[in-house]
Amino acid sequence: MKLRLLLPLALLSLLTSASAQDAFVPLFDGKTLTGWEQHSGSAEYRVENGAVVGKTVPNTGNSFLCTAKKYGDFILELEFKVDPSMNSGIQFRSNYYTKETEVEIAGKKKKFPADRVHGYQFEIDPSARAYTGGIYDEGRRGWLFDLKNNEAARKAFKQGEWNKARIECKGDSIKTFINGVPAADLKDDMTKEGVIALQVHGVGKKTEAIGKEVMWRNIRIQELK
Repeated sequence: MKLRLLLPLALLSLLTSASAQDAFVPLFDGKTLTGWEQHSGSAEYRVENGAVVGKTVPNTGNSFLCTAKKYGDFILELEFKVDPSMNSGIQFRSNYYTKETEVEIAGKKKKFPADRVHGYQFEIDPSARAYTGGIYDEGRRGWLFDLKNNEAARKAFKQGEWNKARIECKGDSIKTFINGVPAADLKDDMTKEGVIALQVHGVGKKTEAIGKEVMWRNIRIQELK
């Protein structure tokens, strides 16, 4: 009798697990940039060996390859590999205006140029500071959650290798993970919805920084109800 009961329960558990995995959908097909559009700067983006490759160019601001669709509550997973001399990031719940717009942030007025992407960012920081996985508010308030008090997360980043990022957004709760290690855990309700974007940081006229690359692959998302 017990065996008869256990078999259906085991099957149900297996199906539930499979259903949870199926809930993730790819944001990148591994071949084209269909579903993505570039905003703000003019860095170069291309697809190579199943990855999105972002390349620095001179005399431009931060560049962002954005999803055409906006997302609110979700789990985002992807892998990235970055040149050790670069700074980059993964935007989420981020937005831009179609014309110059002035808004009030933390009691102060701020003017956004047209097309300037702003919002939450999963930091990619291969420098000695090692803040990869921290949360930076791009173009608005700056650092919301750095990793100065999270040594485990700072050590989780793998220099010169593929790393796995995970971002969980539900209501005002924002959590990040780097290679499975908890990084940031933040409560913030300024923005509830926005695009996902891949950042190539501007390098100005620094000739030594031109032509550096960052890569992203296996980009998938699970929307939460």
